[in-house]
Amino acid sequence: QVQLVESGGGLVQAGGSLRLSCVASGRTFSNYPMGWFRQAPGKEREFVAAISWSGDSTYYADSVKGRFTISRDNAKNTAYLQMNSLKPEDTAVYYCRADMSLAKLRFGVREYHYWGQGTQVTVSS
Repeated sequence: QVQLVESGGGLVQAGGSLRLSCVASGRTFSNYPMGWFRQAPGKEREFVAAISWSGDSTYYADSVKGRFTISRDNAKNTAYLQMNSLKPEDTAVYYCRADMSLAKLRFGVREYHYWGQGTQVTVSS
């Protein structure tokens, strides 16, 4: 199992940028596709972005496409989420996770029952 720690959240004005990091330990990070998810107050947790184990393929929710970029550095056991042109509706707790199934990361958010602490992102208008 891969243990993950998210960081990089904070308070930013609309239009600003943040970069989230997800540091992995445990099993071989480079074997796992990675995903970012978020949960806003009063809303269900949702998929944000995913990346293949090699980094060659990336996928995004329509709501963040063109503004967010997911990447990874397997040498550093770290995945990133660069968030630009932030909007108040991006306010949420952001989580990362690893899964051998890229499809599950992209479409199976409800199948996950345990989540870490995440990192809070707050975008002010």
